Parts: sequence; structure tokens; C-alpha cells
Amino acid sequence: MSLHLGSSAIAARAGVIIEAMKSMEGPLLPILHGIQEEFGYVPQDTLPLIAKALNLSRAEVHGVMTFYHDYRDHPAGRHVLKLCRAEACQSMGGDQLAERVKRLLGIDFHQTTLDGSVTLEPVYCLGLCACAPAAMLDGELYGRLDDEGAEDLVKEARR
Repeated sequence: MSLHLGSSAIAARAGVIIEAMKSMEGPLLPILHGIQEEFGYVPQDTLPLIAKALNLSRAEVHGVMTFYHDYRDHPAGRHVLKLCRAEACQSMGGDQLAERVKRLLGIDFHQTTLDGSVTLEPVYCLGLCACAPAAMLDGELYGRLDDEGAEDLVKEARR
């Protein structure tokens, strides 16, 4: 869910999430997940709140957030299409699949279509090596993708 809220509304909602999770053992990742689930991304305004609550520096929180590829610092499109970039998928046509999908969407990795419908992200192994090349659209896995499969996947993502 991508929300466009003022910073006080973001702080209030993030504060509830932080408060609920800060006493967990190793709370940083669950807090980041919770905030991204709430807003569709991790707003920059939440980093100092997280840092203060966990007695960390803002740089430490930012470092963890940027280390993991699943956290976003800006809203994603309505649909997120992830293409596997691991060796097994590349050896089975993953590079050609990626180029075709990028061409069909008119965007590159880490970008969102102008209409806000699709964000394209690379992922390094979906665990479908036997069904390479593979992709994931909104959490649903697709394997053995060819040109026709790429077109179908893009059509599905644009809905």
C-alpha cells in the first residue's frame, strides 16, 4: 500500500509500529518490514524515529535498510515485477528475458512505469532454478518464461 501522508501522520503511524516491536529481540528488521508494509516503502522521516527508539545512529538504520534489497526508500508501483538475475536463470535466457521485459515496460531495473502501474526489480535467486528463467509478480512465482511468457507477464502486471 502506497500512502501519501504528511510527515506528522507518517510519524504517528510509524510510532505505533515501532512501539509494538521495539522490545522484540533484534527488532530493526521487523520494524522496517512493518513500516514498509504500512506505507509501501520506508519513508526517510521514519529513520530518525527508529534510530532513537532502538538507540542506534541514523546511519546504522540507513545502512541496514540499504543493505537489504527488499526495502524501498520510495513508493513502488501498484505491481512489483521481480526478475531473477542469478546464474541459473541467466544461463537459460534470463538476460534476454530481462531486456525484453524492460523494453515492453519502457523502464529499467529499480524504476516504475510513468503510469505507476509496475515497478521492475532484479532479484538474485527465487529458488526456481529448475524452472529458469523465473520471475515473481506481486509474490506469485512464474517459471520457464519465454518471449510469449514475458509478454503475458507484462500484460498481467499492467492490469
